[in-house]
Amino acid sequence: MPKPGIPGIEQPEAECEDPNCPFHGTLPVRGTILRGKVVSVKRKGTVTVLREYLHYVSKYKRYERRRSKLSAHCPPCLHIAEGDEVIIGECRPLSKTVSFVVLGKAKTSSG
Repeated sequence: MPKPGIPGIEQPEAECEDPNCPFHGTLPVRGTILRGKVVSVKRKGTVTVLREYLHYVSKYKRYERRRSKLSAHCPPCLHIAEGDEVIIGECRPLSKTVSFVVLGKAKTSSG
């Protein structure tokens, strides 16, 4: 019987034995769900995600662009490459810098 997943995220077709997989393991996803672009896949089991967002500056009554890099655990059942747009979810801390897990590729609107 499949586990109930995250709303809006489809379960991957590939299977894996990773205990830190939100689909096939026991890692609970709770808290923030973010979207970003993968900029590095050089570390084993971890990807670096660049997140761009707008921040309001009240003195000038305008928005400024900001960006931050987050480290996220990437389960082996998801095949993620550099340049992919991904959705990441907050989980318990997995290491010193990793507190997010990749949930899947984002559907990009091509227009």
